[in-house]
Amino acid sequence: MNKGLHRFTLLVTGATFILLIAGALVTSHDAGLATSDWPLSNGQVFPKMVGNLFWEHGHRLVATTVGILTIVLVGWMYLGQIKAWLARHGFLNDTAGPYPGEPRRWVRRLGLVALGAVIAQGLLGGLTVKLMLPLAVSAAHATLAQLFFCTMVSLSIFTSPDWQEDRKTLTRNGGVSLRHLSVAATVTVFLQLILGATLRHSAPWDRFLPTELVLAHIGGAVAVSVVLGAAALTVLRRHAGEQYLTNPARLALVLLVVQLVLGLVAYLTRLASPNDPQPLNPMIGITVAHVACGALVFATTIVLTLRTFRVLRVSEPAFELAVA
Repeated sequence: MNKGLHRFTLLVTGATFILLIAGALVTSHDAGLATSDWPLSNGQVFPKMVGNLFWEHGHRLVATTVGILTIVLVGWMYLGQIKAWLARHGFLNDTAGPYPGEPRRWVRRLGLVALGAVIAQGLLGGLTVKLMLPLAVSAAHATLAQLFFCTMVSLSIFTSPDWQEDRKTLTRNGGVSLRHLSVAATVTVFLQLILGATLRHSAPWDRFLPTELVLAHIGGAVAVSVVLGAAALTVLRRHAGEQYLTNPARLALVLLVVQLVLGLVAYLTRLASPNDPQPLNPMIGITVAHVACGALVFATTIVLTLRTFRVLRVSEPAFELAVA
């Protein structure tokens, strides 16, 4: 195991979470068109950070940092392959010291997926500005941000000591498949995130949210509560002594409750915002917290799902998740 690689992956994951918060701040401040330029702001790399330009250009700086960190991460994963290529072409002494990268091909490929996602995310961000914030592009930009974050969470899991150490295999004792429940919870949370992104970008702070999208988002919250609650409670009931599974299950339940409360408060504060002279801090803070907590719910559900595939035995070997 490469501890340095794992720690750097955690760093990139943390930076991605900060990027999610920065993006939510841009939307809540209605700062997406603070400048019509992209990738520069008002023709400058470092413009005066005043007004809404502080949030918009600050978001771009954080995004650029995350992009650079992701490139470094993928390069680190491929250090072994890079060394071998240099040695074959005579640029490196084959007896030189080790260059520990990531030995598992499927993890390296997931790193390439993360790199592709962060590049696509940057291009979508540029399109939102150039096309004057169309709903479809803005919602796709917010959704891809969540997907990239959870890809980084998955990489953090796969490079961790917990994932790579030997663990006893647990046998399912009848009932609904916990693997299926966990996958269903992950898909349901993701669909709810798409609804939430569409709702957030459907109207600026000085207009009321579309009723049909609000109702759809409420219905999604009910669905997430039922499916994720069932998955987490099933884990706690069947595998009460397995902290490897129960810890993310408990955390998912706690975050779910917090998210539901934040969602209600965010909606109530958003109802009053069209009557306010500008986006006010209570509405901004609660809404951003709601977005951030939604990302944490999604990430925790991913952790729970991956861990169920790691330790639960199934009868069909084709469904086993590779661990090496």
